Amino acid sequence: MSTVHELAIAMAVVDQVESALREQEAEAGDARVRSLTLRVGELSGVVPEALDFSFGVAAQGTVLADARLLIETVEGRARCEECGRDTATGMPPDLWCGGCSRAMSLTGGRELEIARVVLDDPEIRRGGDVPEASHVPHR
Repeated sequence: MSTVHELAIAMAVVDQVESALREQEAEAGDARVRSLTLRVGELSGVVPEALDFSFGVAAQGTVLADARLLIETVEGRARCEECGRDTATGMPPDLWCGGCSRAMSLTGGRELEIARVVLDDPEIRRGGDVPEASHVPHR
């Protein structure tokens, strides 16, 4: 399995998160990233296992070095413009409508986005109080 494509993606993700943290430096302080959630469409051409491996390499020596990478897979979906049917495409994708035998348009499954970044509170590392956990709904 070649991970060159996924390594480039992982490096871009690390870059984007570090850049966002620099912009938010006043709020983030010396916080490090505890976890990072990526939404990856099953039709995006990204191999999750290769991305996970590549993220470990790309994150070395950065504020993401100890971060846990979570990957949410987004199902491929398509919609028929003729009859309005919305359905999962499967893998490989089936883009023909089972209802009217017309071509369908992709509506989901090509995503590749940063969904969530959870920071490690520097106060906790210094022995401060642990804040209450808040629930973040799963998308």
